[in-house]
Amino acid sequence: MSKLNIVITDASTVICNNDISLDVFKQYGNLTLIDYTEPTDVAEAIKDADIVLCNKTPLTAENMKDAKKLKFVGILATGYNNIDINYAKSRGITVCNAGGYSTNSVAQHTFALLLELINKVAIYNKEVNEGRWMNNKIFTFFDHEIIELAGKTMGLVGCGNIGINVAKIANAFNMKVLVHTRSGGKDTDLVKYVDLDTILKESDIVSLHCPLNEQSKNLFNDDTFAKMKDGAYFINTARGPIVNELALKKALESGKLKGAAIDVLEVEPMKKDSPLLNVKNLIITPHVAWAPKETRQRLVDLVADNVKCYLEGKPQNVIV
Repeated sequence: MSKLNIVITDASTVICNNDISLDVFKQYGNLTLIDYTEPTDVAEAIKDADIVLCNKTPLTAENMKDAKKLKFVGILATGYNNIDINYAKSRGITVCNAGGYSTNSVAQHTFALLLELINKVAIYNKEVNEGRWMNNKIFTFFDHEIIELAGKTMGLVGCGNIGINVAKIANAFNMKVLVHTRSGGKDTDLVKYVDLDTILKESDIVSLHCPLNEQSKNLFNDDTFAKMKDGAYFINTARGPIVNELALKKALESGKLKGAAIDVLEVEPMKKDSPLLNVKNLIITPHVAWAPKETRQRLVDLVADNVKCYLEGKPQNVIV
């Protein structure tokens, strides 16, 4: 029996300076590693593949149509909006994702962003190293506003595993946590479920933890931001297209929002003409909430297990 051809189309989205190994996949067939595949080259790269593993590579119908042996797509991520799911289903191609691997790291990054917004650590560090403290007459300076989290209300839009972890951390800071989900839920000691308008009206900090779909796309727009508390903070570690970027820019520049921090954009990587480049009171990180080494290793292990289960006839984490 001939070995399966396994192609990883964007290995550089998972490994950095070979800090983790993808050799685990070699036990299942002939492994081809491609650091990055241009969208125009995807069809050629996967045409002989039995198994394709990818993070953000666009697997459109056009890109998959000549891959006659393709039977399994393993997504090196939780989201799968880069895959033509309907086409894969029509071809009988099994698609499996990797849910839950980044729960801890994304919750951690959410608070890294929030604490930077309200404690101004980078700003104070910069000014100390520029000599400002040395030239100070008193023992301190604190003219950049610092906010205490205790007693503040944090509103979470979406509350899966990541949202629950964020709520736990917020509770540790003695914050009140409101949650809005499409399906609703039962109040607990941790969270109170409310409608979206209540989240916007009552929250000092709004943080997004919902998936990207037709209902959530452009959910945060001019009207949504207008309903938020004056001087509130906004965080997005979910998906870029949930937020209208021009609306976010206006909300910050008008002072409606005191600050915002985001890890995702509508178009990634960031374009030179992005409306959010150099916007005052906005922190942007380059989609790294999921990227600790431990998290990426967990991702690889989970996808390897998905491949193993598929080959044993017991597929798991199946999208189609």
